[in-house]
Amino acid sequence: MKNVIKHSKKILFAVTLFTASLGHAIEKDPIADKGVIKTALIISNVKEGNLLSIKDLNGNILYKESISETGTYKKGFDLTALPNGDYFFEVDKDLEVKTIPFTVKDNNVVFNKTEEITVFKPYIKEQGDFILISKLAPNFEALDISIYANYNGDFELLHSDKIENTQTIKKAYKLEKGSYKIVFNSDNHEYIEYINK
Repeated sequence: MKNVIKHSKKILFAVTLFTASLGHAIEKDPIADKGVIKTALIISNVKEGNLLSIKDLNGNILYKESISETGTYKKGFDLTALPNGDYFFEVDKDLEVKTIPFTVKDNNVVFNKTEEITVFKPYIKEQGDFILISKLAPNFEALDISIYANYNGDFELLHSDKIENTQTIKKAYKLEKGSYKIVFNSDNHEYIEYINK
């Protein structure tokens, strides 16, 4: 009986040792062996369909993806593969666009936390014959609004407005039945909405 317990302990020890070494082998990252350094990006409060981009300072899109799950987004990026220069992540949500700038220099990546910016998009709501436009402008950013009517595929400017010196923009416009294109310019971004009444 003692021999059976002794052999059982040896087998159990061998299985444990084999499992531990197998687990260690699985955890080893083959990319790490090649010298690839990944930067983890974690963004809270995203929704399915939000867009994530990596852009250079000229606005050229280097990477773009539609976020597939609501909640917290987590992904590793090899940013050291980019040439030396300044770049930014752009997270395009329903009512805001957040930019997260970073610099790549000699295979080092430095995030510029103090230069992160969140800009708010205009919001349109239809109410009867009116369209209601609202936008947050915490730094008193101006908002240019241009309303175009669609006449058989040609858009003609009906009205334009520039709203300044306010942090909470609210504007109402009365529109007849028809098809419209509304163009907003604010914070170096352009937003276009189409409305059919």
